[in-house]
Amino acid sequence: MEIILGAVVTLVLVMDPFGNIPFFITVLKKVPSERRNYILMRELIIAMGIMIAFLFIGNKFLNLLGISQYSMGIAGGIILFIISIKLVFDSSAAADNEMPKNLKDEEPFIVPLALPLIAGPASLSTLLIMSSGPLSKVMYILVALLIASVLNAIVLMLSFPISHMLGKRGLIALERLTGMLLVLMSVNMVMNGIAEFIRVNYKF
Repeated sequence: MEIILGAVVTLVLVMDPFGNIPFFITVLKKVPSERRNYILMRELIIAMGIMIAFLFIGNKFLNLLGISQYSMGIAGGIILFIISIKLVFDSSAAADNEMPKNLKDEEPFIVPLALPLIAGPASLSTLLIMSSGPLSKVMYILVALLIASVLNAIVLMLSFPISHMLGKRGLIALERLTGMLLVLMSVNMVMNGIAEFIRVNYKF
């Protein structure tokens, strides 16, 4: 149970649903309101399918490339650190100013909602690191991924009401808090990767 709970918290943080709210609003604001929930559910299901695929075959793909687990842990920690620093110092709550102004009126498909906003580099690298170990552990992570995806979906489905309720300052505060937590997690991932590298190569 602790494994599932810890994985759920980690995955929700790296998915960053509150940080993604401004981007989702920007992408979907030209879409008819009656279509928004359908599009969101479609993109969430696609993203979840991608993440489940990474969970089960990601490490096999890394093995084919000769990439070790500790390398993935260090790389994932660095990626997560860069993303978390951006969350702390460069909030995406100003997404209206950062997103291209010439968005097409057609409905988004896969990009940019499913990829990379939901199933982004941080989520995928975190899943690859979590998936190392026996199949029983991977099944626990799968349950955690499903729970985290549902929580992420609830937040994003309520993105327009949440945005109106919290306002720009509230979203920035939540995103920076998430960023601070992710900084700590990323440092831990890098240190664990270094410790594993030393253990494997120097037999400590």
